[in-house]
Amino acid sequence: MIAVDGAYDQGQTVRAGAGDVPGLERRLRAGADPELDAQQARQMQASPVMRWAMEQAQWAFGVPTPRQACAAFLDYHLRDGIAEKIACPALICAASGLFFVGQARQLFDYLTCPKTFLKFTADEGADAHCQACAERPALARICNWLDDTLGAPDQHTRTGDQNR
Repeated sequence: MIAVDGAYDQGQTVRAGAGDVPGLERRLRAGADPELDAQQARQMQASPVMRWAMEQAQWAFGVPTPRQACAAFLDYHLRDGIAEKIACPALICAASGLFFVGQARQLFDYLTCPKTFLKFTADEGADAHCQACAERPALARICNWLDDTLGAPDQHTRTGDQNR
């Protein structure tokens, strides 16, 4: 398993980003909440990162509003013993500039399988989500982990019909 920018509990991210909103979870799951919708719209207008995150979440979860995307995030987690059930070797990557910083380490700490933690930093230019500004070096480090963990394939062995 490879968790690029590993997340443990996206509900934590929603709660931290919302600040002190009374009844937050109930309001996110409500059929309508114009006040909360307006607050999220202001946050998205003020922050391109927030706008991207909400639009991406809406697309990923197939929901029409940022509030519904946040409600879906509440259920997106590996807590309550789920992480501990993962048995395959795991690589947990962490970009230091993420808005859910710390969750990769949290996920890593809960795993009981063979595991490796790989941190990406601003010095490498790889501190953004999924190492977007340093994909080549990031993928090289991830592929090295795959080689070390699964064994590098024999250079002379090929699969499928190579004579076409």
